[in-house]
Amino acid sequence: MPIRVLIVEDNAVARSFLLRVVRESFSDDITFTEARDLDSARQALGIGEHARSAPGATPFRLILCDLEQPDGSGLELLAELAGHPALKIATTLHSDDEHLFPALQCGADGYLLKEDRFEVLVEELQRIVRGQPSLSPAIARRFLGFFRGVDARGGDSGFGSLSEFGARTLPAPLGSPAADMPGLSSRETEVLTYLAKGFTIKEIARLMGIKWFAVNEHIRSVYRKLALHSSPAEALELSRRAQG
Repeated sequence: MPIRVLIVEDNAVARSFLLRVVRESFSDDITFTEARDLDSARQALGIGEHARSAPGATPFRLILCDLEQPDGSGLELLAELAGHPALKIATTLHSDDEHLFPALQCGADGYLLKEDRFEVLVEELQRIVRGQPSLSPAIARRFLGFFRGVDARGGDSGFGSLSEFGARTLPAPLGSPAADMPGLSSRETEVLTYLAKGFTIKEIARLMGIKWFAVNEHIRSVYRKLALHSSPAEALELSRRAQG
């Protein structure tokens, strides 16, 4: 049975480019649905006002959603798809954490920067699908800032401020994480700290004396904990305030 992929992108050239990236990334039989805006995407997904989906329709397995849409923000769609079984990937031209971190809070399983080379995007997409989400130094810093806010309610994680290596300390983007939710382990904090300094996965593994796949598992664990602590609706509201 073909794998169904939805690409939500208003630019025709970018849609074609992302379609090529997906085709190159996998050997499976793939069927594509292209949406030019959020409304078209909701129709394809059968959500919102278009809640009726075709009986027996095969669900989408992969959704690539651009964050800048002509009829709103792609964050809105990601928030609406919280809990949807498809793998959800944010695509954008913006590499700053102000755009990408809210996407992760809204349920994105990873992100692709459309300005990257074709070969890089293929590799990144394959990594995300294998459960190996990558983090830029800026996003790693935002993760640390977020969980410092969590730790402030449940005790110090034992690691110093990010200002130790020249980055500004960021406040936790959400206001009231539940006290019984887990913060970062010392190993997870150590991995994020190295990522924030610009070290690669292999370099971090060597520095920590562990295997590279153990580093990836710590990153996956951080993603899972972010999902537990984050409300997509609240993250969306905070993003609207920041941009408006």
